[in-house]
Amino acid sequence: MKRIPLFPSNRERGIKNDMDTLPELVSEMNRLITAAHHHRIHLRAFGGLAIYEHSRNDPRFFHRESPDVDFMVPKKEWRKLEPFFQKMGYSPHKQFNLLNGSQRQIYYNRKTGHRIDILVGDFEMCHKLPLNGRLKMHPITIPLAELFLSKAQIIQLNRKDAFDMISLLLNNDIGDEREGKIDLERIARLCARNWGLYKTTFINLKRVEDLLVAEDLGLSGVEHEVVLHRIQMLKSVMESKPKTVAWRMRNILGTRVRWYAEVEEVEQ
Repeated sequence: MKRIPLFPSNRERGIKNDMDTLPELVSEMNRLITAAHHHRIHLRAFGGLAIYEHSRNDPRFFHRESPDVDFMVPKKEWRKLEPFFQKMGYSPHKQFNLLNGSQRQIYYNRKTGHRIDILVGDFEMCHKLPLNGRLKMHPITIPLAELFLSKAQIIQLNRKDAFDMISLLLNNDIGDEREGKIDLERIARLCARNWGLYKTTFINLKRVEDLLVAEDLGLSGVEHEVVLHRIQMLKSVMESKPKTVAWRMRNILGTRVRWYAEVEEVEQ
């Protein structure tokens, strides 16, 4: 298995944290979701702005430099997207959408510089997260369990992604999603069915745990223990959840066979 460097800092990567555009992006996210609702499109945010939506109590770990807004829509609604976004002032990435439109679409607003990236149907990046019937759980974002896993499933986890996981764990309890918590049972169930998702999630929980132990991130003693405890809860339930036969068979192969998908980078 290729060893990945543990979280180069923003300074090391030459990135500055600039939150000046955040209110504008949040406003645009809400404008699009509200308008989509009137057009019977279930547009739900994931990515940075969704992390922020669930970290408003304490957004200190939230940092963004990108003008992108990331959305999910149900599979059956993908043909509605181009006329809707054109009406909202966006131009399609014609070549990309022509080739990938039933799975992923990209739009640009040349005046504001905003870029809209939309996944259609299930979340599929390094790993697949099924979302059939799940996009009505929250009025703005994908469900908290899938939002957390959308970060935990990243094979090349960077510092920003680790901070996003910390932000969600700091601001949201682990438990039953009907109580507004990160659904522990949902995460454990998905990982018990998919060995690759389990493996990457477990690796990244350990990476975040190591980061919390190795560095002073400005958390109080109580906050530090809360986040570590929630990581331990996730790991414990993931390990104890009964696994499928397919999971156990894949576990025999382990990391000798690649267990994640390569994610395509789309040129601006």
